[in-house]
Amino acid sequence: MQQNQSDIFRHDNQQLHFAELCNALYERELPQLAKVTNVSLLQRRLKGLSHHIKKAAEEMLRHQGPLQIDIHNASWQFKQSARPPKTVEPEKLSLWFSHHACFGMPLPVSCEHLGILHLELDSIDRLEPEQSRLHLNKHGWFSFTGQSEQSLQTDWQKALLLPARNTLSAACCGHMWKHGNKTQPRTLSLRELLLSNKINWKDFKKLL
Repeated sequence: MQQNQSDIFRHDNQQLHFAELCNALYERELPQLAKVTNVSLLQRRLKGLSHHIKKAAEEMLRHQGPLQIDIHNASWQFKQSARPPKTVEPEKLSLWFSHHACFGMPLPVSCEHLGILHLELDSIDRLEPEQSRLHLNKHGWFSFTGQSEQSLQTDWQKALLLPARNTLSAACCGHMWKHGNKTQPRTLSLRELLLSNKINWKDFKKLL
């Protein structure tokens, strides 16, 4: 009987955490949707909103990696390093992507503007191994050496980083640095949260 009661309480806590996560995600997303002026786009986003929020909350509660969940803010928590993660040698990066890059793989992207740097999650949606380059869903084309093909056209400096515990945890937690010193983390988009749940923390070379 005592074991059954324990299971019931554990189930109740899980449901409570799920409800709190969903509530926090709705509170975050609705103000963003209020800014959408295109009616057709707004309708499409609203149509899938409930599904995406429930999926994000369920997968966050099943997390098997090193991150901790902030239930009230629907965010990931991990100790932030004093300095941004260092980039690896272009040759090492190129070798890694030529062997392991695959469709749908979540990757960390370094984004810097006016002295403020953060890491952001994106995913591969096109691969051109013969050209030694890949395309990310949001940030566009990168060479296997990590160089962005769009950086020269904007004020943003972007670089593809090696997927590792420090780079992916920083991206998942919204860690930011201002002129090399850590500052307040940013809030991840719902899209990034969904991507964070696709990371294989046991083997970054494979999809979850």
